[in-house]
Amino acid sequence: MSNEMEEDTMRPEYDFSGGVRGKHYEAYRKGVTIMVGIEQDVAKVFPDAEAVNQALRTLIRLMSAQAEKDREEHKQAA
Repeated sequence: MSNEMEEDTMRPEYDFSGGVRGKHYEAYRKGVTIMVGIEQDVAKVFPDAEAVNQALRTLIRLMSAQAEKDREEHKQAA
């Protein structure tokens, strides 16, 4: 998009005059911890962040393995 086509969408009530450029740069560079809310029924099964992360990493591995299996089956069928 060229500069003349860009529209100023900044609302007048936004005030960044006290902002500090790069304030969180170092933290983002190192990796960010993101907090998310979970429902009560899930919290009963996963009591802490470590349990949630372990379950999600297991799910990621399973999904990756299944995707690889699907790709192989697709190659063989072709």
